[in-house]
Amino acid sequence: MEKEAYKMKEKGLKLLFTLGVAWIGGLLFSKLSIPVPWLLGPIAFVLIGSTIKRSLFYWPKQIKSVGMIVIGYTIGLALTKDAVTAIGHQLPYMFGMTMLLILLSAAVAFLVSKVSNTNYPTALLASIPGGMTQIILMAEEMKGVNLTIVTVTQTIRLMLIVIGMPLILAGLGESSAAQNVSNAIQPHINYPTVIVLILCVIFSFLGKKIKFPTAFLLVPALVTAIAQGFGMQAVDLPPSTLQFAQVLIGINIGLMMRPGELENKTKTLSLAFFSGMLIFITAMFLGIFFAEINNFDLPTALLSLAPGGMDQMGAIAHAIHADLSMVAGYQVFRAFFILFIIQPVLSYILQKKGLISK
Repeated sequence: MEKEAYKMKEKGLKLLFTLGVAWIGGLLFSKLSIPVPWLLGPIAFVLIGSTIKRSLFYWPKQIKSVGMIVIGYTIGLALTKDAVTAIGHQLPYMFGMTMLLILLSAAVAFLVSKVSNTNYPTALLASIPGGMTQIILMAEEMKGVNLTIVTVTQTIRLMLIVIGMPLILAGLGESSAAQNVSNAIQPHINYPTVIVLILCVIFSFLGKKIKFPTAFLLVPALVTAIAQGFGMQAVDLPPSTLQFAQVLIGINIGLMMRPGELENKTKTLSLAFFSGMLIFITAMFLGIFFAEINNFDLPTALLSLAPGGMDQMGAIAHAIHADLSMVAGYQVFRAFFILFIIQPVLSYILQKKGLISK
């Protein structure tokens, strides 16, 4: 009994230590004005710390579900009537642009797999331009995939986008895009918000029980969007809540990354940077083309097609007064398209070819 109590106490201390290291990382990155500091800071600090002394770190996977529910709720808030209308009018373009990005990713993955001797499913998931968290969750569910390579590559691309996109938009004259966009004043949480959050939690666990894909992210998004459709006026959560959610997810991602398991580290990291840059640059050209054929302003087009997370791109869009509903519509469409269509199709094809186990 005493032994079990000691183990519980030890785990509790390690959990607090892990949270403390992550929080310091987020705080430092925030002070340095690094984009998305409360996600990238914890990832970096936990990764470095766990690489040096992994036995000091402990973080149950279940805790990340709290962060996922919060992020899912914020995604659902963007699915307003305007966003849904924009999605409806732009579906042919959304489908075409998304497929072009995915086909490019498949080509880049093929090249990377041949040059680095990485199995193709791993290279493919590492290159798919979906939300980093969503793709990592996909990788977790597919046997035979090297989760570390997928996480490292997706992280490098995310960093390229969240750092590079504000700088590019600043170069286009949108200087406000380079500023920290997480300091906006948020409305006070109201009763409908509390009710919607409770529903998000309940239905997330139900979704998990029936094996709904990435239940703790997508179910809250759907619940929030539906609740808004029925007239419930939910509001944005305070920045501190969103920051905490990002810290929880960042810790999990940082601990999932195991650089010691990477073979040919220099080569793998170089290829990850190369593939990330190639996809990013191609998305930029697609954004310019998209702006021309639709008469959209360039920042809106670039943020709509940027292969990053919807929350980060949406925050930048809000800061520079781009068309937020359009940006959210494209980002949500791509995330859902990848999760509900690309994921099962990929799993089926790769299983049929014997590239992954069932």
